[in-house]
Parts: sequence; C-alpha cells; structure tokens
Amino acid sequence: MSPEAALLAFAEQAVAMADPGRPVVIGLCGSQGSGKSTLSARVAAAIAGTAVLSLDDLYLTRAERQRLATRVHPLFATRGVPGTHDVDLGLATLDALIAGRHVALPRFDKARDDRTPESDWPVVGPARLILFEGWCVGARALPDAPLVEPINALERDEDAGGHWRQTWNAALAGDYQRLFARLDRLALLAAPAWETVFGWRLQQEHALRAAGGTGPGAMDDAGVARFISHYERLTRHILNEMPERADLCLRLAPDRSLAGRPLTHQ
Repeated sequence: MSPEAALLAFAEQAVAMADPGRPVVIGLCGSQGSGKSTLSARVAAAIAGTAVLSLDDLYLTRAERQRLATRVHPLFATRGVPGTHDVDLGLATLDALIAGRHVALPRFDKARDDRTPESDWPVVGPARLILFEGWCVGARALPDAPLVEPINALERDEDAGGHWRQTWNAALAGDYQRLFARLDRLALLAAPAWETVFGWRLQQEHALRAAGGTGPGAMDDAGVARFISHYERLTRHILNEMPERADLCLRLAPDRSLAGRPLTHQ
C-alpha cells in the first residue's frame, strides 16, 4: 500500500462517518519534504468537495515577522516555528469552512517570503472534507526541562539564553491549541529520522529554483541547512510523541514509500 492509498482510505472513512451537514476536519502533520502537499492534492482530487488549507499559507507577512524579530527575538524573522503564523486567520478560515461557507484560502509565496494579495486567494466551498496540513499541525508543546540545553548550533549561537525556543513553545501551548482543537482526526507522515528531513528539504528547494523561484525566500544549500535548524527541536519532539496518539501514523522510508503497515489509533 502507498501513503496515498492509506491516506485516501482514512479520509473516505472519516467522510462516511461524519455528521450530516458538517464537514470533517483532518489534520495532516509531516516534516518538511514528507509529501504533505502532494498527498493532500491527490486526496482532494479523489474526494469531491475537499478544501485544503496549509499551515504554511498562514505565515505572518514578512513585515510582521520583522517587527516580531525586533520586539521579541531576531530568530522570529524566519518563518516556521509557532509564533510566526496568523492563528486568528487560520481560525477564521477553518470556522468559515466548517460553517459551510465559501471561503478565500490564504496563500503564501515562499520565494518572496511573503503573503500574496487577497485578490489572488482561491475561493472554495462549501466543503465536505477539510484537510489542514502542516509541519507541526496537531503538535503539543514540549516540557520546560528539555528546552534548557541547545539542540544544534543555531540554538547554541543565536539563542543561548533560550528565549526564542521558550517563546515559540509557549505559543504552541497557547493559541495553536485553539487552532488544532478544530481537528476531528489527525494523521502523521513520520520521517524515518531527522537526518532524512534535510535531504527532503533540499529536494524541495532545488525544485523551487528549477521552477524559477527567486527572491528573499530562495536559498542555497547552506541556507537550507540553517533554515531547517529552526525546525529541528519540534520535529524531533513530534516524531517521538505523536505516533502513539495520531489517528493514523504512516511511517515513511527515505524514498517516501511506506516503511510498514499503517498504524491506526481510532
């Protein structure tokens, strides 16, 4: 069985069991490069009335993150960790979809590292199925104790006192849990290890450059290595704790095929 077939079967079952008149909301969590967007698009093509919302499309604007970097910590200029998303926009979007309305879905241009104009947002709905995909969708905050020691060079050199990681962890424990409370079910694409994620993210960036992506968000290989360091701590935490509670866990091989039978906890 492929990850696509497993996720599609999971989604079809969720739709079949949903309350009449209310769309079902499935969260799809997976590290960078795990195939979340591709799988979501394929499920949407197979199930009529599916709306796909990406956590990446909820990033704060570049100007908003610059203000956050000035006010709180310089590392918040880089998109990614909790605290760099517009949670209220996500709540409003999900709530409108759940209510059965037509909704303009936010879009973020990674090459420009900024949100696109609202006039360019696609309008969808009413929806039967809402797929909310993102690298930390459904994540839970870390305990305080593990945050003390730096996990990589970025934390050691640029967050020696731990203020950045403590701040994003507090955001994850707060407003993000309101966002994730909209989920009816949670699926996880589990990378084989953190080390695999770097190769996957490099593939994404190379594809972006090959497609002509330029701008402040475009990165060379060294930039990718630094960029994913922002994600390392929480990604490792997710891979450690989420498999045992996700409604569906798909453990992936390095080539993104299934590395075993799907695990269900419904």
